[in-house]
Amino acid sequence: MQLAEMRAPVVKELNKDTPVILPVAALEQHGQHLPVFTDSMLLGEIMKRAAELIKNRALFAPVFWLGNSDHHVDFSGTLSAAPRTYLDILGDLLENLIYQGFRRIVIINGHGGNDVPGRQAIFEKRQKYRKRPDLLLVFGTYWQLGSKAQELDPSLQQSQMGHACEWETSMILHIAPQLVHDYKNLRTEEFGVGFDPAHRAWVTQDRSILLGHIGSPQLASAEKGERLFGIFSKDVVNLIERAIKWNGQSWNG
Repeated sequence: MQLAEMRAPVVKELNKDTPVILPVAALEQHGQHLPVFTDSMLLGEIMKRAAELIKNRALFAPVFWLGNSDHHVDFSGTLSAAPRTYLDILGDLLENLIYQGFRRIVIINGHGGNDVPGRQAIFEKRQKYRKRPDLLLVFGTYWQLGSKAQELDPSLQQSQMGHACEWETSMILHIAPQLVHDYKNLRTEEFGVGFDPAHRAWVTQDRSILLGHIGSPQLASAEKGERLFGIFSKDVVNLIERAIKWNGQSWNG
């Protein structure tokens, strides 16, 4: 079910154990070769595929395109909500849905910068409603939901998601090849190790001074993109299925 296409009275009559799927992404620079709407386009395609498989068992909100992208603002075309602002926006969206009676809300994330404020948003909301064991609030980033893409597709040379990289470039090549420009001659921008296993604060220019990508976009192909969409869509569907089957009280899902 697509929330954007429904009338208010129909939404009101839905079973409030119906999971609400809230997809969140971004509008930000994606190197020299991909459109600034890349994250939202990719998540939109994954949501479309997931909705086709879930049918009428979950309610899908439109992709929320504004993300926490402050680390990209040195590159043109980036629009960002600061971390605290973004956290509060997500909190307000959750509050709207809880006020309307929905008890199962799953945020599917398509942008790395949303991860920390997104987790904090559901944590804060759960503390507010700490006497509501029937309230399920879940946040998951689509490429971190379990599958190891490189193990399922050995043609992939990257073992992790980067930025405007082999993976993202491949997926855009699959759904909108006309928007990809001059990627084959780009060089690899290495992931590096930073201060692992600790986490170092960073802005994009710390890791990619001029080009804005991280990873190996020159290795991309539309065929890899289709396989990645299949892997990630399956993981998202599996998570939604768990929310559907949750018994409404236990810790395990």
